[in-house]
Amino acid sequence: MKPVPRSPREVALLIGIKRPQQSRWEAEDSLEELAQLAVSAGAESALRVLQERPALDPRTLIGRGKAEEVREMCEAGIDLVIFDDDLTGSQQRNLEATFKRKVIDRTGLILDIFAQRARSKEGKLQVELAQLKYMLPRLTGHGVDLSRLGGGIGTRGPGETQLEVDRRRIRRRIIKIEEDLEKVGRHRALLRRRRQKQALPTAALVGYTNAGKSSLLNALTRADLPVADKFFATLDPTLRKVILPGGRAILISDTVGFIKKLPHQLVAAFKATLEEVRSADLLLHVIDISHPQWQHQEQAVTALLEELGVAAKPLINLYNKMDKLPNPEAVAFLTRGPRSVVISARTGTGLAELKKGIVEALESLEESGAQHRQVDGAEA
Repeated sequence: MKPVPRSPREVALLIGIKRPQQSRWEAEDSLEELAQLAVSAGAESALRVLQERPALDPRTLIGRGKAEEVREMCEAGIDLVIFDDDLTGSQQRNLEATFKRKVIDRTGLILDIFAQRARSKEGKLQVELAQLKYMLPRLTGHGVDLSRLGGGIGTRGPGETQLEVDRRRIRRRIIKIEEDLEKVGRHRALLRRRRQKQALPTAALVGYTNAGKSSLLNALTRADLPVADKFFATLDPTLRKVILPGGRAILISDTVGFIKKLPHQLVAAFKATLEEVRSADLLLHVIDISHPQWQHQEQAVTALLEELGVAAKPLINLYNKMDKLPNPEAVAFLTRGPRSVVISARTGTGLAELKKGIVEALESLEESGAQHRQVDGAEA
């Protein structure tokens, strides 16, 4: 194999696995998304391997023969091997021993991106918590690097003791971070109660990563939030007031983007941030209509909203980036439905319709609340 041209960035080889129940294009799309994640993390995606397997190999995930093929490919100038599936600690160690290269999985890659993007104290704590919970079960065996650990002559000694010390240190740090985040959560709850006393309704922007949520909030409020064409550009929640037709106001929060195979460590660790979604009166689901797999991204976000227990909240679908399409009229027809608006955050198209839709949704909420109060009063 010809050597990969050298790059100042880490050169990555990506590996995906097609399951029997998966279509080929689904597996390829997931591998393409992994490539975009790698670029967002600062790597250069050079080579890709997509293997069809009826069952995953418990030692290497991809099997001994394929692992040897990848080892040869790594000699062409690969620094890093990234798997689209989660690896166990033993699988990661076996693969690193075979490839003689650093090996990470999709979850580890996303955690690295989050660590790069976090800016606030809360965000950094959330990322560290997720990383520690991810690292703890994988610490076994990495003790070879941390200390002398094993069996037989020459390997006895302080190794296991050191490994247990490392585990205890990580567990203590996890407890401390969780206590700090609990304080943050109480502070956020206090701020939410104050907002509720002001009688200002709230909406949360949700959507797949890089769908254009921050751009939309900028367009609605003339704010200057950082915007980048990369995954997870926004981690820390941002709250802005938006003036609606008729002069009434609403508070809109920008939240972290969702993604398929979102690590459970992050769902749990970002509980305080996702509380903004749970406490919102209205959800604004931003969908990148220009993405070839926008329908699957929409389904992934809907599934995560169900996991968070907020799928029943009032929701408006915002089909964004219509300016990137050759025939916006066709898209407007395809997405025509209740609580759906076709917009372009970049050009401002459809924002007036969006504000009108928000007003109608709030009026419907208020009417429903008044009916509930009447029923409760009659029952009393």
